[in-house]
Amino acid sequence: MTEFQGFPEAALDFYDDLEMDNTKSFWEAHKAIYAESVKAPMVALTTALEKDFGKAKVFRPFRDVRFAKDKTPYKVHQGAFVPAGPACGWYVEISARGVRTGAGFYDASGSDLARIRTSIDVEATGKQLEQILAKLRKAGFTVGGQQLKTTPRGYDADHPRIDLLRHKSLTVGKDYGFEPVIHSADLVRAVRADWKASRPLVDWVAERLGD
Repeated sequence: MTEFQGFPEAALDFYDDLEMDNTKSFWEAHKAIYAESVKAPMVALTTALEKDFGKAKVFRPFRDVRFAKDKTPYKVHQGAFVPAGPACGWYVEISARGVRTGAGFYDASGSDLARIRTSIDVEATGKQLEQILAKLRKAGFTVGGQQLKTTPRGYDADHPRIDLLRHKSLTVGKDYGFEPVIHSADLVRAVRADWKASRPLVDWVAERLGD
């Protein structure tokens, strides 16, 4: 396995061009660039992080268009995900906009979401989550995730943590864009630091998820 040396400029150029020409003919003509400049570095990056976080799933580049209005056949980013529980763990992505890292949970079953909301409601564990997120914001992370526009059933609109209770998913992310680090081996260190910083959030959520 080749050691990670950064994503080349060709990776960014590939996704720039793919956004303009998302067709099978473009893909067939440039799939060697994808393999060498996108997939191989992503595999090398996640392999370098495997000892600390576990084996990553490097997502396939093809979109499932069976039920989508958008029928473009290829994803315009390459992501990789390390699970810590159902739909919960760490993420890294490269696209035409550069590299970003992330962590948290992107989906939850009804029972899992109920347990998460119960823990947000309870003063001790709810404040613990608030403190985790406050520390991550201070470290430069952006907090995101899908939220209800209304108040979740069973909770008051004036609940002190109503914004957290509205979350159906909860993620944090950091955007490296086109910073020089994405083209160097130092990106391994940067992603490792981000994932370690977000471990308290991942652990907090994973403890409340079913098998």
